[in-house]
Amino acid sequence: MSESTTDNGKTIGMVAYLTFIGWIIAFVMHSNNKTEFGAFHIRQGLGLLILYILVWVLNIILAIAEIPLLPWILLIGVIVLWVLAFVGAVQGEKKLIPGLGAQFQDWFKGLG
Repeated sequence: MSESTTDNGKTIGMVAYLTFIGWIIAFVMHSNNKTEFGAFHIRQGLGLLILYILVWVLNIILAIAEIPLLPWILLIGVIVLWVLAFVGAVQGEKKLIPGLGAQFQDWFKGLG
């Protein structure tokens, strides 16, 4: 694999974690130049986006139920997972997100 292909895969990996718009940009970039590294992080990024949306909806329900601390704990947990995934992409590593990473790879194997 050439250095430019590796760099492009790393760029795709990093951009995949930068919000929903970043994920779309990474997906489009990946469709033009497919790499296993880029595909890995696109799947992990999509999984994190879906997890964030689920936690966000759950936080609204918990706020209505007046449970104040749990929403913050859940949100901090998702942020920690996001940081771990982003750092892995920056370092050029394919690290699974703890707990759900293998499922994300399996569920979204059609991407990439």
